[in-house]
Amino acid sequence: MASIVPGYEFDIFISYRQKDNRGERWVSEFVDALKTELDSTFKEEISVYFDINPHDGLLETHDVDASLKEKIKCLIFIPVISRTYCDPKSFAWEHEFKAFIEQASPDQFGLKVKLPNGNVANRILPVLIHDLNDVDIKLCESVIGGPIRGVEFIYKSAGVNRPLRSKEDSPGDNLNKTFYRNQINKVALAINEIVPGLQPEAIAYVKEADNIRDPQDEADNEEKRIVIKKSAKSDERRILTGVAILAILIFAIFLIFPRIFKTDKLENLRSSDGRITVAVMPFQNITNDTLWNVWQEGIQNNLIASLSNTEELKVRQIESITGLLQSKGLTNYSSLTPSAASIVSQKLKANVIICGSINQAGSTIRVNAQLINSKTEETFKSFQIDGTAGNILHITDSLSWMVKNFLIISKLKNEVTADFQQLASTNSPEAYRYFIHGDKAFWKRDYPAAVKFYSQAEAIDSNFTMTTIMLSVAYGDQGLYDQARKWCLRAYSKRDQMPMKQKIFTNWIYAQYFETPFEKIKYINQLLEFDDQLPILYYQLALIYNELFQYDKAIPEAEKALEIYERWDLKPKVVNIFTVLGIAYHETAQFNKEKKLYRKANQDFPDNPEITRREAILSLTEGDTLSANQYLDKYRYFLKENSESDAGIIANLASVYYETGILDKAEELYRQALSIQPQNAERMNTLAWVLIDNDRNINEGMELIDKALASDPDNYKFIDTKGWGLYKLGKSEEALKLLERSWDLKPIYNHVIYLHIREVKNGLAVKK
Repeated sequence: MASIVPGYEFDIFISYRQKDNRGERWVSEFVDALKTELDSTFKEEISVYFDINPHDGLLETHDVDASLKEKIKCLIFIPVISRTYCDPKSFAWEHEFKAFIEQASPDQFGLKVKLPNGNVANRILPVLIHDLNDVDIKLCESVIGGPIRGVEFIYKSAGVNRPLRSKEDSPGDNLNKTFYRNQINKVALAINEIVPGLQPEAIAYVKEADNIRDPQDEADNEEKRIVIKKSAKSDERRILTGVAILAILIFAIFLIFPRIFKTDKLENLRSSDGRITVAVMPFQNITNDTLWNVWQEGIQNNLIASLSNTEELKVRQIESITGLLQSKGLTNYSSLTPSAASIVSQKLKANVIICGSINQAGSTIRVNAQLINSKTEETFKSFQIDGTAGNILHITDSLSWMVKNFLIISKLKNEVTADFQQLASTNSPEAYRYFIHGDKAFWKRDYPAAVKFYSQAEAIDSNFTMTTIMLSVAYGDQGLYDQARKWCLRAYSKRDQMPMKQKIFTNWIYAQYFETPFEKIKYINQLLEFDDQLPILYYQLALIYNELFQYDKAIPEAEKALEIYERWDLKPKVVNIFTVLGIAYHETAQFNKEKKLYRKANQDFPDNPEITRREAILSLTEGDTLSANQYLDKYRYFLKENSESDAGIIANLASVYYETGILDKAEELYRQALSIQPQNAERMNTLAWVLIDNDRNINEGMELIDKALASDPDNYKFIDTKGWGLYKLGKSEEALKLLERSWDLKPIYNHVIYLHIREVKNGLAVKK
């Protein structure tokens, strides 16, 4: 059966390791189920190639023949990823998986296709049947060219990691909470998304085969070339900007906005010492069986003892409660109403009442508990546990654990930034305590300590996904991108189980490492749909538009952020909101607005080095050398106070002149910084960049960058500089190879490298 697209043998090719189809014949069952699902999904007949023979007529040591090459010519390739599949020596890996990538990448669609809805999909659709180790994950990602995005068929419980079965004995024990039938449906729907993008009429929508996304189609090449001259000021600054985006990123969600976020219901129930004061009432026996009367005070005693063993709570003891109840004549607990309990609790100066009941239906015993505001008599949390008479002790212990953890975590949340209270979710107070320590260390920029505490929280509760996300961010802010990506992927794999806001935030972090600024913009806009009055989100949009050199788009976003702060009569949380807008004003020559902006910034952030630096650049641009020198002296003082080295101070001053376009002075200072640290490869690269990008001395620049590369041959910044130098020397084909290598090595998206590659490709296309 041929493909629905002319020129292709099959629509779908199923690749698997024969070892994974022995015994229960998991792969065969999967293929049968998928074919049935495809029949109910597509109007057309979808052809599926699946070889049930041991070796498709070939041994794994033989060469692949022409017939298999034709079969691999398909629209969608589904590898069944297992621990055995990830083996470079295997037939499936070498002659199916890698062969498909080599064959599909240069064809009319490319490996990644742009769908009619605007999304991008990979024609490789993995089906994962085991959790992989880090080595296998990296191996797969190195071949695919990105993260493994597929559909999981994994059953996981304590000590178990195996393929999900169509009929499970204990489906509820699966920690992944996935069901075979639903996962089959997900595969079919994913295929149904990809296929329309591969129809002949959709070819116009297909992305270029170089897989580098175009974020600036509306600007022509000449405008971009001018922008590179103006904005890729020094290699140090353009790279630091990329790293800083992640450091600033986390501020966007977790800073406190008093006007927006509502405090939790327990916030006003804390005592002056910050603890929650609790009074536990006797539980009511409503079973009509007096044998259960003993448990009215039995459960009360159990709860009091359990809650008393924590420093976050202040628990009134049973003697005080019983004495007050007797003084009020409340010895028959069936008449203990919430109003009566409220009066007793207020006498005890307890803000939280715990009331409850014992009920019975047949052999089932049900214990209910309500947490009540003693002043308003509002119930803000309820618990319910069922069991049998024989396990009443287990019921009471479980109830105590649930109530205690809820109250402790509610208390601990007061120590966390506002939106963490919404996103951070765990039932383990111990994990939450470590998370708080990590949170505090993170805001102090003590990232190693933050990693330590977040790791301890994650070890206690691996489903506490905010710790996983924050581990990714903390590693990223240290420039440890391998670790950052690892934790990001771990969080990303759980995104379908997350609340929507946390899921979007996780997507945003993922976009930082694996996608482009366009995806980041999309996720920010999704967060703004929750609340369009979050100034830091508008700031983030401005930051991204500046990164793309789209300053006209950055300005209204940054202005909106400042307008909201002004309306709230609040100082912005970060000074960067002023510098981002200042840069956009400067690059669009709105110098009067820029000057007025810095006056406001100095009121909110007096003596801030970044504002001083921007003021120096503005003064130099306007030719006010007197003011410029004063700002430069002040900036030099700030750098020295911050323990910057002599070479570092000089290089920072050079960057001011460079950004202003005073190239002679900039070059002089960059040379001076290098003379102080002659073996510093970063200094070599910075000077080489200035000499090459501005056509000042390309040959000398090439000598410098070769020296830098000799000490660090895989540094993507250095490789980009050399590639750009080769292009300036007319060696476009050599340049393109280096620039594409730089692109592959970059840890996060870099727009300057993207523009370099595009300009070189355009030049080569003109020559042809």
